[in-house]
Amino acid sequence: MSGQAPRRPSWGKDADKYLLPDEPPVIATRRHPAVLFRPFVRGVPALVVGVWLLQLDPTNRVSATLGLVVVVGALVYLALYVGEWWVRHLLVTRRRVLLTSGVIIRTVAVMPLRRITDLTWKETFWGQLLDYGTFRFESAGQQQGLDVIDYMPHADALYRRLSELMFGTDSTSNPVSDEDADGSVTREDGDGAHQPPPRPLPSGRRHDTAPIPRTRPGPPSGD
Repeated sequence: MSGQAPRRPSWGKDADKYLLPDEPPVIATRRHPAVLFRPFVRGVPALVVGVWLLQLDPTNRVSATLGLVVVVGALVYLALYVGEWWVRHLLVTRRRVLLTSGVIIRTVAVMPLRRITDLTWKETFWGQLLDYGTFRFESAGQQQGLDVIDYMPHADALYRRLSELMFGTDSTSNPVSDEDADGSVTREDGDGAHQPPPRPLPSGRRHDTAPIPRTRPGPPSGD
């Protein structure tokens, strides 16, 4: 069928607005739904108790009011956690790492990709069964809210892709690059790639050049 409208990216309009027009994400994902397990273990029983209080004695205003308060509180509790899971995105481009979070107050943590010095990937027993893991980023500088990101789905594939972006790629993929503040291009890995032009040496030093030939003075000519 021709003329179909293009489908929106899976990360949605909410996360797409934090990217630059020329900055397509290489990785864009929400956390694994397993992050909702504990909130549901706490919220669903409270919701059941609230419904039970509502139906226990509808003519009793005390139990009905208490049941209504418990039901509303449980629904709000679950809605906040589900909303947080929905809006929280990990976005990785060839320039930076972004983590969006917050339902009422939105927070966007950003870290340049070139500042990441180390990456640790951890999978617990349940993570191996349900296919999620925890990533720990270490960067050169202060912590920016991206040091630990848990419940990442398909952690093994994400780890390989992140490593590819951080430490370079093979000949089948585009290498990772970024621009310095002065506009020069800096390579994250230099295997088999064009190197940037050398910077000028500090004052008092110069590049080696070929020796300048010296000519010996000839014999004085007679008058």
